[in-house]
This record gives sequence, structure tokens and C-alpha cells, in this order.
Amino acid sequence: MDKAQLAAAIANVATLRGEFRLRSGTLATDYFDKYRFESDPALLAGITEALVPLVPSGIDAFAGLELGGIPLATALSLRTGLPTLFVRKRAKGYGTCRLAEGGEVAGQRLVMVEDVVTSGGQVIASCEELRTLGGVVEHALCVIDREAGGREALQASGVELHALFRRRDLERMLGPV
Repeated sequence: MDKAQLAAAIANVATLRGEFRLRSGTLATDYFDKYRFESDPALLAGITEALVPLVPSGIDAFAGLELGGIPLATALSLRTGLPTLFVRKRAKGYGTCRLAEGGEVAGQRLVMVEDVVTSGGQVIASCEELRTLGGVVEHALCVIDREAGGREALQASGVELHALFRRRDLERMLGPV
């Protein structure tokens, strides 16, 4: 599947229309339902193949952000052989009480993996928390950049966003979303 076919498949499967409140608090008339493209094995495989060339060199592990970044980071791990950390939005208050499960953070060069980036708020917060644990986080990968200020906010926090698709790429497939 080439990149245009992949964009069309994601747009057709994952674009919902209606009224939706986004994590950023804003209301949107469109929504990219990442679970619809992450739960489809063929589509997830296509997304993974397309994301691999965007993986920055010199990283030690993927940091999959709960919940949508975890399937993507796991698929990338299987494809590249790099390990994955599973990053919670908040450290759990029981068991290991860790923010990131699956390995050590300190001294690791991590790339944050997320499904859809809007304002970048959760990605920035999680990158900062990983940094306080000694991780080096300078890059983030996502499938869709909604082009709502997330890229700029991440850049201001020292994180470069590598997006497979931008909102406008998907709009070309379906019309304005």
C-alpha cells in the first residue's frame, strides 16, 4: 500500500463527523478515531511500515503513550527490534508505582509514540516526566498531526514531531474534516 492509499484508508476508516470534545478541551466537528486504525491488523501493518523511515536514528527505545501510542510502539518494536516502554499518563499508585513499564528510563534515548497530536499537551507532559526520570526525549512520532498547534508546542519544549500524516493530507482524501 503506497502512502496515498494508506492516507485514504485511514481517512475512510477513522474519520468521524459530529461534535466531539478533544483532550485539549476544544470542540471539533471531526474526530480521528485511532482505535479504528490501530485495531485493523492490515492497516496497522501499513502504518507501521510507513512510520519506520520516520524513526530518528540513535534512539534506544520507543515510549508508547497510554493508550493509543502503545499499539503503535509495540508494532514498531516488532518491526525494528528496538524495545518499547509503556508510558502511563500518571504513575499508578500500586504495584511498581512506575510511570513507564517495561524497562529503565534513565540514560535512554527515547522517541515518544502517539496516535493523534492536537495541542501536544499530554505528549509534552509525558516527555517532561520521562526527562525527570533521566530519559532523553527529543523526538515524537505520530500517525496524525491535527495541525492545531501541537507541533509548535512540542518544538517549544524541545521535541521534534515526526507525523506520518497531517490533517490536510486526510482532507485531500475526504474533503474538509
